[in-house]
Amino acid sequence: MLSYHRRVTPKPTPVASSSALLRVTEVAAEVGLTARAVRYYEEIGLLKPAARSGGAYRLYDDDDIERLRFIRGLRDDAGFSLAEIGRLLEDEAARARNRARFRATTDRSERRGILADALARTDGQIEILREKAARLDAMIAEAVGRREHLTAHLGDLDAGREPAHMPARPGRRAP
Repeated sequence: MLSYHRRVTPKPTPVASSSALLRVTEVAAEVGLTARAVRYYEEIGLLKPAARSGGAYRLYDDDDIERLRFIRGLRDDAGFSLAEIGRLLEDEAARARNRARFRATTDRSERRGILADALARTDGQIEILREKAARLDAMIAEAVGRREHLTAHLGDLDAGREPAHMPARPGRRAP
């Protein structure tokens, strides 16, 4: 799930316009978000436009579109909060930086430090994912309990009995 790959090179500074770059409304339509959501993700640091046009319009590239799809998937499909998404994205960016730093050095001590940081970040990701899984497990258990309760009521009705624990509300008859 955490397979978003961000380029390690810094984003370019403002440029005129390029056919490969899209404006905020075009990007929003491409990924199924509102332009306001895209701007908000920029405001809170989840996204940085690839460039700005001469008229100061935000311009987004393919990496930005991939990042937005990743954010949307974490938010919509997996139910992550924007704070959790921010942490996961930072960890992924750090992972890319660590990988580049690890390859660039042969110093064993520095490599150990890089690996220690990578392990700590991975442990943090595991913790976030386990917390999410525990919340989902609790929700599933609650829904299963409701299903069993309703199934018991159906069994009571099928057996000609009045379902248990269903007190009538004032002014209404029990079903």
